[in-house]
Amino acid sequence: MALVTSKEMFAKALNSDYAVGAFNVNNMEIIQGIVEAAQQENAPLILQVSAGARKYAKPAYLTKLVEAAIIDTGVDICLHLDHGEDFDICKKCVDDGFTSVMIDGSKHPFEENIKMTKEVVEYAHAHGVVVEAELGKLAGIEDAVNVAARDATFTVPEEAAEFVAKTGVDSLAVAIGTSHGAYKFKGEPKLDFERLKAIHALIPETPLVLHGASTVLPEFVAKCNEYGGDIPGAQGVPEEMIREAAKHGVCKVNIDTDLRLAMTAEVRKYLAEHPADFDPRKYLGPAREAIRDMVAHKIKNVLGASNKR
Repeated sequence: MALVTSKEMFAKALNSDYAVGAFNVNNMEIIQGIVEAAQQENAPLILQVSAGARKYAKPAYLTKLVEAAIIDTGVDICLHLDHGEDFDICKKCVDDGFTSVMIDGSKHPFEENIKMTKEVVEYAHAHGVVVEAELGKLAGIEDAVNVAARDATFTVPEEAAEFVAKTGVDSLAVAIGTSHGAYKFKGEPKLDFERLKAIHALIPETPLVLHGASTVLPEFVAKCNEYGGDIPGAQGVPEEMIREAAKHGVCKVNIDTDLRLAMTAEVRKYLAEHPADFDPRKYLGPAREAIRDMVAHKIKNVLGASNKR
């Protein structure tokens, strides 16, 4: 039981029909629910920390909670920095014990993105840490990431090949039509699988990453709204599309919004049905179970990662 990199996880998942779940964490109950599900399903696991999570919970608390989860369950965990905006934050996370970092230079011009990524790769690799980068820009909002739909750009396959060759990055997040947040599509959901296939064909040994991949299950949106929520029209990536992406080089699938919906729906339901209760353990306990059940569903039915540890 240990903190591990994603290298072995991705080597097993590459050119297979499953992907590793990368779940965003913000507090103890979320971490416990996710890790319990991974233990139950005997699945490889990546826990990732965003800029918002670092600000909310503070890195020292999150890293110690992850260490506690490893001790408690015996599950090997890859601890990943999600959307690191510059070299300094990536370096800090490497120095703090993260085993994987993402440098997100996608908002910068191509050559500058290469330069930023290469600098992070050199430092991280020297310390035994793997690096994810991003090419192309996903629309939507997630913590510090905010990209208008008009500014979103899909990944160009030839640029992806050049980028990987020049940076030595370990995995690459690609833009093929997913987006951050709960409102991913207007109208019929659609991903550019031909683009994904072209990217994978050019860099077949590079694990690809799908950001903005929550499915935003309608029953959880409905449950939130039933108990006082106001999130009409939320729509995510259909589960069958995630399963298809795993067949074409996608080894890591990021999931955050679905966890938020599951947890919030359960908290809203409990408080609505027990208005006299004010003990946080009473509603955070069921919320933790909702996280566990959601992650177990993702691992079994969407990622296909059960018994792949």
